[in-house]
Amino acid sequence: MRSWTVNEDSRLSLWLRVRKFAVPPSMIESATARRTAGDWAGACAAAHVDIDLNLRSAAHSHGQELTARIRADLRNLAPDLLRWHMPRIAPNGLLRPGLTVSLARYHPASHGGGSAVHLVARTPPAWADAGQRISLALWAGSRSGAGPHPHPRPHRRFRLDLHRHLWDVRRVDELRVRSGADRPPADDRPAPTPDVPLESGCAVDRWADEAWILLREEGRAGGAVAVRLGGRRQLVLEPAADEATSGLPALRTTAAPRGGGGSALPVLPDAATWVLPDLALLRTGLIEADRLHPLVASALVPGRLPAGVPRIPEGGARQRVVECRGAQHRIGLVNDVLVPLDHDPAEIRREKLLAALTGTPLPCLRVIDEAHRDPECLVDVRAHLDHGDAAGALVAVEDLLGPGASLPRGALRDELEMAALRRIAHGLFRAGLTGLGQGPATRSDRRPSENRAHPRHVMSR
Repeated sequence: MRSWTVNEDSRLSLWLRVRKFAVPPSMIESATARRTAGDWAGACAAAHVDIDLNLRSAAHSHGQELTARIRADLRNLAPDLLRWHMPRIAPNGLLRPGLTVSLARYHPASHGGGSAVHLVARTPPAWADAGQRISLALWAGSRSGAGPHPHPRPHRRFRLDLHRHLWDVRRVDELRVRSGADRPPADDRPAPTPDVPLESGCAVDRWADEAWILLREEGRAGGAVAVRLGGRRQLVLEPAADEATSGLPALRTTAAPRGGGGSALPVLPDAATWVLPDLALLRTGLIEADRLHPLVASALVPGRLPAGVPRIPEGGARQRVVECRGAQHRIGLVNDVLVPLDHDPAEIRREKLLAALTGTPLPCLRVIDEAHRDPECLVDVRAHLDHGDAAGALVAVEDLLGPGASLPRGALRDELEMAALRRIAHGLFRAGLTGLGQGPATRSDRRPSENRAHPRHVMSR
């Protein structure tokens, strides 16, 4: 096995954290149940996907036949799977902000029927990304229906209309071949170009096939495509043969600066440029199939017995041991409140009074106070909130402090209040009230410059 570079290891560590927090098991379970019951709108609601389209209006504008195709796609949309595969950015693995992703492109039936209609998924700008919500809309070549979104036009690079297996349940089985999981790892094969080392995480083995898919969609019989690698690096790739080529296709790649001659070429979709994160995580042993989305696991590990949706481990009131004045004392939940178990109420009242006078609380009380103000689980609580999983954050807090806890001033309370304020900012964005400012102030360590609508450093897929 080849060794992983520092950058690759960092990338996989980030994706491992994304897989832990970004699409919680409870969301997958709820969205799947509603989708299989035929309630596509309910599945979208469960996956935090807003619906900004009206099928009756679409039928009036684009005809019944085209609208029937859109409706069929919506019924087979797995919104939780879409969220699983949406483009994300470093350093926190949040959804790439201010993005419009084409999911499907529909051509009018009549030859004189105007431009194509796109079913698109959109992410809000970074200042309004609370809840990490996605919206579904139709795009027909104008700003109509785009609302306040800063970039309503489908992005050339971040597109999923050529990768339906990443959101359409009818096509999920294609993931195994399209991701390269049907082939052994390319550990011992030389890279086809010195510009793209295998350690970079590029899906070089798939580039030629994916380039031909792109060229055929563009109505071209051949030619070159641009491959954007981030860091303003771009290659011009020309597949030497069509899909009949066996083995590793011969590629002609030429380094080209961004904004140069390659800008007029079709752009290889980002989903085809990089090795699928789930496949890389599986092959390096960093994740088990049971921790993947069930649809992804069934495609990447065929023959595996389905284990159902992975569930969040049950919380429960765990007792903790504290070193208190030379003895081992316990703290735990009583009547939904975290309390010291080895001190009687009279002693606790006396110790609280003494602490108010001397400022030196009993060790058991000090641990409890610290847990309320700045608990060890704050990092996980923050990650749940960042990825829009308020339910997961609540479970983490209640597991530690109990459902009946009241929070004093401290880092935990500040975190929860900040999350509430950011939800207000998202509501303002959805209402089109962007002129009132761009939301409440956010912590600088969580909203670096990369989290702009067009970040300079985009996390590789």
